[in-house]
Amino acid sequence: MFYTADEPHGLPFDPFKAIIAPRPIGWIGSIDAEGRVNLAPYSFFNAINSRPNLIAFSSDGLKHSVRNAQATGEFTYSLATLPLARQMNMSSAKLADGDNEFDYAELTMAPSRLVRPPFVGESPAALECKLVQIIELSDVDGRATGNYLTIGQVVATHIKDDYLRDGRFDAVKAQTIARCGYNDYATVAEQWELTRPG
Repeated sequence: MFYTADEPHGLPFDPFKAIIAPRPIGWIGSIDAEGRVNLAPYSFFNAINSRPNLIAFSSDGLKHSVRNAQATGEFTYSLATLPLARQMNMSSAKLADGDNEFDYAELTMAPSRLVRPPFVGESPAALECKLVQIIELSDVDGRATGNYLTIGQVVATHIKDDYLRDGRFDAVKAQTIARCGYNDYATVAEQWELTRPG
């Protein structure tokens, strides 16, 4: 099969998100200018740099997470895992402004140390981030898409000791989940090692 951006693929569902998969789920915690807390899962999320550690999430429109990061300059990331999958899904619900997704999804608001937004207390790992940049994405013709890429620098990291093995974070024990397109998810259940040449 072959298709282009200008020709319909003829499939019942767009395969794009399934091809670019699995994608880690960034559970973004933020606070608005009035101090109201927000929590939202993002599958257009990833690490984008080390030294310094930078992460990014992409939002379809100026959603709460983007607006809050812009207003306060801070956000958190919490790792989504299989034992927390139900709560992750619940936190994606469209609630009224000011409603607290932590409460709605029955999650603990764990206090951060260097930023104001809380993180998910039940998560095996979480990152505290300071805003670096928000970019409105454009297409190949320079037209604004109305989608926003938010980049943050990790200033602090929380890891539950139970998930450290031989000095390494154990993603298998954590049962990290990822989005695979459509309504499909994957769980890290096995890892294997491959050493680079040289």
